[in-house]
Amino acid sequence: MAKALDFIDVPPNGDKKGLIVILHGWGSNAEDVASIVPFLQLPGYHFVFPNAPFPHPHSPIGRAWYDLSRDNMYQGLAQSRELLIDFLESLENTTGIPLKNSILSGFSQGGAMTLDVGLKLPFAGLISMSGYLHSDIHGVETPANNFLPPVLIMHGKQDEVVPLQAAQKARDALELQAVSLEYREFDGGHQISSQMLDVARTFVLSKLT
Repeated sequence: MAKALDFIDVPPNGDKKGLIVILHGWGSNAEDVASIVPFLQLPGYHFVFPNAPFPHPHSPIGRAWYDLSRDNMYQGLAQSRELLIDFLESLENTTGIPLKNSILSGFSQGGAMTLDVGLKLPFAGLISMSGYLHSDIHGVETPANNFLPPVLIMHGKQDEVVPLQAAQKARDALELQAVSLEYREFDGGHQISSQMLDVARTFVLSKLT
């Protein structure tokens, strides 16, 4: 396994308003999810797209944050968690933007990693698209400053890969932790829809102004 995550870096022209990190899903890669940048319509923001550390078992170009097979469910999660936290904590040095001026977001397995890692770090906000919780959020260690980032959860009502109930479970668990939460359901399946991007843009602008 690589000792550091490789990534795609998309800096803005001119002054930087903030940093947005987007984590791809299982079997996807950084290049794939980086294609949404024009559709987010957020000029002036610095985007970073890390690749997951593991190869995907069924795609020569796909990556995985951890195994999702029944026999090895979540194998690799601990390693990915450690690598991702190290990577995120290094971004202030590489981009000049602190985590307090950064948004962490992700789709599907990347959304799960966003909720897993993001709640441990002082981000301005977290966005989970078609994601889920790895486990009950009870017992999550609150950051030293006793601050949990605000969270936006979005999910398709007809999601055939990650059931809508997974998003509802994440919503309920986060509400019990008194996290500032915005929850949205949309018609559609397992995808990043234009509606999601519109809501994500509004969320980013409300947290990074």
